[in-house]
Amino acid sequence: MSIPSEGVSVIQSKLQVSLDETDKTILRLLQADGRVSNAEVARQVGLSAPATHARVRRLEQAGVIRQHATLLDREAMGFDMVCFLNVSLQLHQYEAIERFKELVQDMPEVLECHHITGEFDYLLKAVCRNRDELQEIGVNKLTPIPGMARINTSLVLIESKATQELPIE
Repeated sequence: MSIPSEGVSVIQSKLQVSLDETDKTILRLLQADGRVSNAEVARQVGLSAPATHARVRRLEQAGVIRQHATLLDREAMGFDMVCFLNVSLQLHQYEAIERFKELVQDMPEVLECHHITGEFDYLLKAVCRNRDELQEIGVNKLTPIPGMARINTSLVLIESKATQELPIE
C-alpha cells in the first residue's frame, strides 16, 4: 500500500518518540509536579542543568510535552457536578460534524469531547455548579445544535480516580 506524500507527515507526527530511561524519569517528574525546577530535575536524573533543559526542549519540540499547565481543584472552584453526555447526531455529513465540533469547542464547561464508536457518536465530559447549569448545557446549548438527535446524560456520584498523568513504563 502506498501512502500519498501529503499523508506521510501526518503519520510521522503520530509515531512514538524514542525515549531513554533519563527521558522517562524527566517526564515522570514533570507530570508529578509541573513546577519542579530544572535544577531539581537535573539533580534527580544525574545530569547538568543545561543538559536537562536541552532534553526537556527536545521533548517539547517532538510533541511529547504538549503544554505546561496548572490543574485546578474543580470543587474548590465551585464545580460540584461532573457529567458525561452521550450525544447522537442525525446527520453524519462532514459539515454537520464539523459544526458540532466547533460549537462544543466554544463551551468552556465541556472539558473533553470524544468521537466514539457504538450507540452514540460523541462522549462529552462537562462540569457544572448545579442542576441549572446542567440544564443550560443540555437544553440551551446542545439541544439547539442543528442535527442533534439525542443526548443521554449521566451524573458522577463519586469520582474514585482522576488523573492527567500517563503511565510511563
